Amino acid sequence: MGKIQLVVFMLAAISCFWMGSVSAMDHIVGGSAGWTTPPNKTFFQDWAFPRTFGVGDRLVFPYRSGSGTVVAVNKEDFDKCTQKNVIYMYYNGPTIIKFTTTGDNYYYSGVGKHCEAGQKLHVKVVNQKGSSGKVYPFKLVSKDTKIAAAPDTTATAAPAKSSANDAAPAPAKSSATAIQSAGMASGLLTIFFSLFI
Repeated sequence: MGKIQLVVFMLAAISCFWMGSVSAMDHIVGGSAGWTTPPNKTFFQDWAFPRTFGVGDRLVFPYRSGSGTVVAVNKEDFDKCTQKNVIYMYYNGPTIIKFTTTGDNYYYSGVGKHCEAGQKLHVKVVNQKGSSGKVYPFKLVSKDTKIAAAPDTTATAAPAKSSANDAAPAPAKSSATAIQSAGMASGLLTIFFSLFI
């Protein structure tokens, strides 16, 4: 009986330590559209704009092998859609790139004229936790329809008067933080209850 209790206690403790290291975030490039020829030239930059890309985070480029590529390049090649100084070319999708250092990263599709059509992405990696950005409570409607706010189910304080000098809203918390908290809580509860077995 004592050995079982010790094993359960050790497994719970190890689980807590593992969950403590979960702070990285996976960013699915292009969201539900994926890594494909975009509907407009700014699609991927618009997707990246509200996000924070942190060291340890991963970019996931969802595409099938043989139907796309991801080319990592410098800024000059990125701006001109050329391949003079290719850093790396990925052929096997989905491509997953883990950020290990801070700085600017440039990627584009090496298929045909996809880069010129806007299938390119610039991200700046910072020494912070990653974030998916602020989710605004609006739903998409056609251009002929007036924009209506979606129902807001969260309680908010009355907005203060804004000025041109106001800072942008803080990005939403990462889902990795919620997973980390749930894992820590379940691990601690397991440790607690293992003491009574």
